[in-house]
Amino acid sequence: MPECNKMTAILSKPDTLEKLRILSADAQYDLACACSSQKDEHRRRSPAGGWIYPVTLPEGGRSTLFKTLISNECSNDCKYCPLRDERDFRRCSLSPEETASQFMRYYDAGEVFGIFLSSSVCGTPDAAMDRLNAAAEMLRRKHRFRGYIHLKVIPGASPAAIESAVSLSSAVSVNIETPGAENLQKLSARKDYLRDIVEPIKLISRLTGRGCRYRRVKQTTQFIVGAAGEKDRQIVRYMSGLYDRLHLHRIYFSAYQHGLGSADLPGERNPPDNPDDVLTREHRLYQVDFLLRKYGFTGNEIPFDRNGNLPLDTDPKEAWARANPDFFPVDLNRAPRKELLRVPGLGPVTADRIIKCRRNGRLRSIKQIGGRGSRLRKAAGYIAF
Repeated sequence: MPECNKMTAILSKPDTLEKLRILSADAQYDLACACSSQKDEHRRRSPAGGWIYPVTLPEGGRSTLFKTLISNECSNDCKYCPLRDERDFRRCSLSPEETASQFMRYYDAGEVFGIFLSSSVCGTPDAAMDRLNAAAEMLRRKHRFRGYIHLKVIPGASPAAIESAVSLSSAVSVNIETPGAENLQKLSARKDYLRDIVEPIKLISRLTGRGCRYRRVKQTTQFIVGAAGEKDRQIVRYMSGLYDRLHLHRIYFSAYQHGLGSADLPGERNPPDNPDDVLTREHRLYQVDFLLRKYGFTGNEIPFDRNGNLPLDTDPKEAWARANPDFFPVDLNRAPRKELLRVPGLGPVTADRIIKCRRNGRLRSIKQIGGRGSRLRKAAGYIAF
């Protein structure tokens, strides 16, 4: 076992349930498995104090996921992270055996359908991966668990540790953190962007690509928004590459929380005038993510303000519509699905409903589509019959 933070030896040893309360609370900062951009909107505490999160299942529908760190004892220097090694707080770790047995209690009780396991870097990246992989292997081999396991891959982990994680998982993720090496240097002096982050993401893409042995394993990642002073244009450019070239399954965003990081962090030195702006920015990036994944947009089509950021007061899809007036109005009786998806207020479900309705005759009113509310009212200004 690698040498961990010295605070562990000083503090009284917590029992397993107390460790679980501490570590599951610390796991809140990683959203790379959640289904919502609002991190506190749907999660809840289990009776034993662990955090339980809703997720969207691959086949559709929703269920709940148990989420915890296996250790918060960290040797890394990530300036945005409240768990970084310079901070003085209660540190602890779960053994692989404790992790597996505690999860199976929740699973057998019907509380959760799967588990998300992450960890701070206790010693070395591979030492942390050994713990994560050992817990997952115990679930698979000893407990015969065949359900959903999402493992966080620690930046800097070896190819062998990464492949082991992929072989045991339903999904894996390496947090990309920032768009580019220049921005990462503002967050950490110890991480190498290409070696520790980009190369592991590429390796996972090769292991899980079409026709590969682990093709059913999904890869996700997460950006820390606002910590490095990056622009939205930079984030969107990297998002396009992650989806188009590396075929990631999903990208998540975590708004940097002011007050948790080092004083010299750009996000600390230049906080937004309105504290809610960073959450609105996170929300806009999630909207762009849907445009890229579900609506057929490319990164080059996303409009930005003159500072290279997404307008906070406008949905990015509506901002595109305003910048492309020649595209409208869209004829609901003739337009193919990809054009319907360009209309503000129309999503994939509504577009499919329109196509189904017009098979039965000509559409003459938006009321024939079914549904109601602000979204259809917004669409009314961009459509024709």
